[in-house]
Amino acid sequence: MNALLKQTLAGLRVLLVFTVLLGVVYPLGVWAISRIPGLEGNAEGSIITQDGQAVGSSLIGVDPVAADPAKDPWFHNRPSAGSKDVLGPGDPSSSGASNKGPYNEDLVSAIGERKKLIAAREGVQESRVPADAVTASSSGMDPAISVAYADLQIPRVARNTGLPEEKVRQLVAENTSGAGIGVPGVNVLKVNLAVRDAAGGAH
Repeated sequence: MNALLKQTLAGLRVLLVFTVLLGVVYPLGVWAISRIPGLEGNAEGSIITQDGQAVGSSLIGVDPVAADPAKDPWFHNRPSAGSKDVLGPGDPSSSGASNKGPYNEDLVSAIGERKKLIAAREGVQESRVPADAVTASSSGMDPAISVAYADLQIPRVARNTGLPEEKVRQLVAENTSGAGIGVPGVNVLKVNLAVRDAAGGAH
């Protein structure tokens, strides 16, 4: 009986110690590290705010929808595999790849349709549409696009916002980084906010 009691008490002590370590000390330690300047933004979801209001996350790409498609003032993200339309917008509450291979007829057809739609929207030949503009990422919510895709959209954005092309090109450069794998990318949310501010918030 004494042996059983000793084992029970030993087990309770171990449970108490690990409860304090893993249920209190560890979570508090992680929280404290997340408060270190430079890490706090990442810990909170990399939220972008304007005038005290959250406008999105720099890590989640949500394709903007123009009020008038004929006068579209926005830069656009990569398409989402989960969207109903071939160009989106996607649903940020869920993400996932299509799992379709390069020879899948539906995928090939979707890429062809995207290429035609983007070429028409930007007023260029289909051969100028870059690959990331017509292929969806595995998440469908990439926050950045290639510099080539951003460059393709600059004339339209400038025309529909009234900003000089050189100004829009400057805003694109200011929101281009090598984050991730080191390949230069343009954060779509950030550049759209910069364009909106430069155009006087009219769009």
